[in-house]
Amino acid sequence: MVAWSDLLAGVAFLLILEGLFPFAAPRAWRRGVAAIGQMNDTQLRILGTALTIAGLVLLYVVRG
Repeated sequence: MVAWSDLLAGVAFLLILEGLFPFAAPRAWRRGVAAIGQMNDTQLRILGTALTIAGLVLLYVVRG
């Protein structure tokens, strides 16, 4: 079973990464967000699926 501290640590890490990109390169981040806004639903679903699978694979490799 996952401990609450592990879950909160994961959320904290996510927030750090999400905040790092607009802090480090705000123009590039804004262009990236605008490009995502131009994608159709199918493209967004494919992107979301790919990111979810990549995250699950990475989690499996790290946590075994």
